[in-house]
Parts: sequence; C-alpha cells; structure tokens
Amino acid sequence: MEIVELATGRRKPVSISRAEDKDFRILTEKRFTFDWISLKETTTVYKLQLCDTGDILGVMGLIDFPGEQRIEISLLASSRENRGKNKKYDRIAGCLIAFACKLAAKKYEGNACVSLVPKTALVKHYMSKYSMRYAGWQLYVEGQDLDNLIKEYINEKEKSNGTVYP
Repeated sequence: MEIVELATGRRKPVSISRAEDKDFRILTEKRFTFDWISLKETTTVYKLQLCDTGDILGVMGLIDFPGEQRIEISLLASSRENRGKNKKYDRIAGCLIAFACKLAAKKYEGNACVSLVPKTALVKHYMSKYSMRYAGWQLYVEGQDLDNLIKEYINEKEKSNGTVYP
C-alpha cells in the first residue's frame, strides 16, 4: 500500500494497523480535526503511517454492522498537513477506505458494503473519486466498485512491508 509524495511524485509505503493506547496522545484535534480518544470506546480506530518513519498521517474509525453485512467509516481524517490543495501526500483517504473495503470483503464476501456519512462539501468528491453511491444520509460502495478500490489502493505484493491485511 502506497501514498504519493506530491512534491516529488515518489511513492512511499504505508501500513495500517489498529491504533494503540499510546497513539491517542498524538491523535489530537489540533492535528487530526477531532479528539480521537472519544471514539475509542465505540469504534475500532485504525492508523495509517509511513513505514520508514512511523509518522501517523491518517486515522479512521470503523463500526461493524453484521446484520447489514456493512462496515461504516464513522470518521476519517488525514493529518492537517495532508489536506487541501497544498497537502504533502496524496492517497491517504483512498488507502484507508480501501482497507475498510478489504475488511468488509473478507468478512462478508460478495455481500460486503462500506458506508460513511460525509461532510456535505465532500459528497461529490467521494462519489467521483471512490465510486460511492448516494443512499439518503450516507454514501456507500459495494460490489465491483468495492473490489476496484481494493485493487487500486492495496497491492497484495507488498504484504511484507508490515501492512496489516485482513
């Protein structure tokens, strides 16, 4: 799994794993627009970090809904320096979304679905960039579009870089 350094075009390997207790000191509102410790009891929080430095660049909270064969991304954030037009790295959100898709596909196979409730300003972005569909107050991805996200953002050959795969 890789992100792209926009200044150089270089691809950099990243890993995704569950956030540990010590990580919540870093996952502050100042850097990640939300105090992630408040989600710790209700969601499974994952972090995306650079393999070479361990710097956490993205974070995501997931809630599993087994009765609906769906995993919901309750919250997703890139670090402050990786948002907007002047961001340092690209593909952070895509890698996190694809990871959620991979978890759902492993658990629910062909019935897998990943959903999220986006900020209004991001609805069109999620629909065009990640092939999500509108479903009332949520967006979702399933079927071939879910598989395509996994293929685009997760390279199975890179399992040795420490990335946690379901």
